[in-house]
Formats: sequence, structure tokens, C-alpha cells
Amino acid sequence: MARIVAFIPDLLFGSTVVSALQAGGHEPVLAGDLDALRREAPAAQALIVDLTFDAADRIEQVRLTRPAGVGTLAFYSHVETDVRERAERAGFDLVVPRSRMAREGAELVDRLLAA
Repeated sequence: MARIVAFIPDLLFGSTVVSALQAGGHEPVLAGDLDALRREAPAAQALIVDLTFDAADRIEQVRLTRPAGVGTLAFYSHVETDVRERAERAGFDLVVPRSRMAREGAELVDRLLAA
């Protein structure tokens, strides 16, 4: 069981991700704002980051908050391919469209943890 911090301000979608991670045997924590991310990130084994809003700010926030050695999985709106490219350049380990996160969230986290 891995402790996963999900930096997802959209509480409805965040709840969906948390449920999928719980079903996959993980211990997810939903961080709805930057304060929660800062508080929870040090104990995380992986971070999930919503880049569908304020992507540039979130990329920078995670860069500054991410503990060394913690894998990152980001998701973005499929129409914003520039966000994917920026996240990859910033060093996120996996960057996927939001729809894929909804379908494969637990499997993607397993893949991230295995890497």
C-alpha cells in the first residue's frame, strides 16, 4: 500500500481518483489546495497533479514542493498539448490526459511506483 497525495482542487473529480486508488489498494490523500499539498507531500510516495487549471503555477508549485525521489503523475485537458509538453520538460514522470486518468488512475500509479 502506497501513500499517494492527489493535488486536485476539483473535489468531485478528486473523489473519483481517491476512490479508484483505494480500490487499487493505495492510501490516497486529497490535497485540494497548496497548503494541503505542502502539508501532505513529505509523507507521499507519489504525487498526482491536476493541470487542467493554472497549469504553469501548479507545475512550479509541485517543482518547489516535491520531495526528492517521489514520482509524479500529472493530468491535463486533452486539448492543451502545450501543458503536457511543459510538464514533461519540468520533469513530471507521467503526463496523461484527464480522460485516461479517469479510466486508468490506479494502474498509472502502479506503473509510476514500479519505475
